[in-house]
This record gives sequence, C-alpha cells and structure tokens, in this order.
Amino acid sequence: MAFVEPVVLRLNGVRLEPLALAHEDGLAAAAADGQLWRLRVTSVPEPQETRLYIENALEMRAQGSRFAFAVIDEACERVLGTTGFHDIAPAVRRVEIGYTWYGQSVQRSHVNTTAKLLLLGHAFDTLGCHVVGWRTDHFNFASQRAIERLGAKKDGVLRGHALRRDGTIRDTVMYSLRAGEWPESRAQLLSLMERHAQTA
Repeated sequence: MAFVEPVVLRLNGVRLEPLALAHEDGLAAAAADGQLWRLRVTSVPEPQETRLYIENALEMRAQGSRFAFAVIDEACERVLGTTGFHDIAPAVRRVEIGYTWYGQSVQRSHVNTTAKLLLLGHAFDTLGCHVVGWRTDHFNFASQRAIERLGAKKDGVLRGHALRRDGTIRDTVMYSLRAGEWPESRAQLLSLMERHAQTA
C-alpha cells in the first residue's frame, strides 16, 4: 500500500483532487494565466507540454515518490493550478510540499493558504508525518516568503543543486516544519485565511 493514498481534500471552496490527464486543458489554461512558464525560477510547463507534465507526475506517483493534486475552484470547477507531495519518504514519515503553482489571477488570494492548510493537515494529522519539507530556488523570493509565513524553519542552502529551464544551475533553499510545530503553524494559517476573508 502506498504511503500517500488517493484522497480528495476540500475547504473554503477549494478542492484538491488527484492530478489526472482529464485536467490537461484546465492546467494549460492556468499556466497561460500570466504566462507562468516564462518565469525562470519556476518549472511551469508551456501549454504544449502540459500532457507530458501530467504524465511525468503520474509516473512519479506510480513510483511512490510524488503525489500531485489539481487545485480546483469548486464554485466554477476551474483548475487554478497544482500542488502536492514529493520526495515521499515513508520510512522516516517525511514528505515535501512542492510543484506548486497557480494562475496569476488567484495568486495572493486565499487559494495557496487553503491548499497548504489542507496538505499540512493531511500530512501531519492523517499520514502521521514527523516532518514536512519545502525547497525553492534561491532567487524565488516570493516562494521563500510564502514558506516562511507558514512557520517553516530554514534548514540551509544546497549550492549548485539543480538545473533551471534556461540551463543555469540553481542553489536550492531548504525548509522544514516538524510535527510539534504544526499546531502553531495551523493557527497562523487560519489567521491568514481570516485576513484574506476580510479583504476579499
């Protein structure tokens, strides 16, 4: 049995469901919302590469190393982006959250906060994880700020760690949150969502 089993998570009109080939058109439209593939510090697929992107995610799921979700707006059933677990390590009860991106029109909204609350709750409360990690490009400052707002601690920087789409080599910033820190992190996420609701 896989450590991460298929599940649908929902909260605040946002639904996370296992990424499938049926999401291809919606995911391509989300990427086109802001032409996200043009950002050098992300790995968003170009529209014609969306199917391959999903196929790769499904292959990694079959191998047990990644479980990707489509992020859906329940009010209109629109695909907003994707997120999920990766570098899944059942032996030490650890997952990382990543491969996260959303259409430009829903960035800085309640969507990412809601998705993180759902994923962290599932990781700690259902899967019994001891730690959840994140990694991001050294130059992706927006991502670093978002991760730090969750209460995650910066573990360090892996220098010369991975290739970017433009062929340059990136340094990767690593973060983590331990199970004992989850209650405070959850309170912080709920507070962020409340502020989003007040300004919406």
